[in-house]
Amino acid sequence: MRLVPILAQVGFVLIAALFVYGFVAVGKEGETRRVCGAACLLHPDYMAADRRAPDFELKDLRGNTVTLESLRGKVVVLNFWTKTCGPCLEEMPDLAELAKIVRDRPDVAIVAVSVDDGPDDVRPTLQTVLREEPPFAVLFDPESKVVGGKYGTRLFTETWFLDKRGGIRARFDGAREWNNPLVVNYIDALRDGASCEVTIDGNTLSGRAGKICHEMAGT
Repeated sequence: MRLVPILAQVGFVLIAALFVYGFVAVGKEGETRRVCGAACLLHPDYMAADRRAPDFELKDLRGNTVTLESLRGKVVVLNFWTKTCGPCLEEMPDLAELAKIVRDRPDVAIVAVSVDDGPDDVRPTLQTVLREEPPFAVLFDPESKVVGGKYGTRLFTETWFLDKRGGIRARFDGAREWNNPLVVNYIDALRDGASCEVTIDGNTLSGRAGKICHEMAGT
């Protein structure tokens, strides 16, 4: 007769364990969606966390030298462009607006690297497109030793997101709406050190959170 209450207790424990497991699983999925949401919905052409951005040393509009190393400790949005690239110029006002949105965040840097000849070569273009001084850093790589040589960029426009340790977290090919709130959310996630366990390389999506990212992005 004592077997029945024992079996009942075992059954109760199993049900409770399944309930807890389900609760934890739902909680983990919710956290994954929170961490990965913005990144997945933005549809980057590349996303991972296992590559370090190549360092560089380039001159800015005023002739000052800027290194990527000097930006460690900041989330860096690195935009590669040229004045002969129509999509580059189309997205530049949005990039300027993004720079204004995040300017109260001292741990964020928006950097536009041009492969044009230098400041005098792009000032008229910047004035026409922005109608003001750029609210972001403009650097120059006229021989494309950094843009093409180190980052492998051949087609413009291209934008990279780097975390505070200099890790490459995402790359976007082509013009985007950089003033999209999702972009700001993604930057803030990187500021907080969030890591989405998804790898995207072109049309290939993998990683522990790959299925969730696939569902969210509808890809």
